[in-house]
Amino acid sequence: MILPVVAFGDPVLRKVAEDITPDYPQLKELLANLFETMDVADGVGLAAPQIGLPIRLFVVDLEIVDEVKYKGYRKAFINAHIINESEETSLVEEGCLSIPKIRAQVARPEKIQMRYFDENFVEHTEWFDDFLARVIQHEYDHIEGILFVDHLSPFKRNLLKKKLDLISTGNINVSYKMKFPKNISRRL
Repeated sequence: MILPVVAFGDPVLRKVAEDITPDYPQLKELLANLFETMDVADGVGLAAPQIGLPIRLFVVDLEIVDEVKYKGYRKAFINAHIINESEETSLVEEGCLSIPKIRAQVARPEKIQMRYFDENFVEHTEWFDDFLARVIQHEYDHIEGILFVDHLSPFKRNLLKKKLDLISTGNINVSYKMKFPKNISRRL
């Protein structure tokens, strides 16, 4: 089922999400819905807070970016926690389904080590690098109540204020369903 993506300004996007247990209600269905919603919106990642659920869960699929390098790379991350990161950083332009039509350069560590559970609740500890590390960090920020615009300087955030206000009030055209803070749900 395609779910509406929560827009900038909704308080759920600012909450630190809670860990879940393997018996979380309808987890398989929720994961399927996250992937389907992400796919319809042409995203490479989607976190549970972006559909209104303050739980530590996100999905990524980078095949849309590079069909060779990331072929079949479609993964769920449950109860993820970054446990290590490189000192080296890189600056790359990012965007977000919850903040449509805004893109900005964000500095992030080039490599991260993360502990997480997969969709079968098997625990993993892995290092990630390259674009995959960036996408994972972006989604990880969502479960920490952080948005990519929080990484910008106060000057750059101030330049985006009017656009962010328009998004939070639903004055934006997107090709996917969104839920705006004032409970306006629509596809424009």
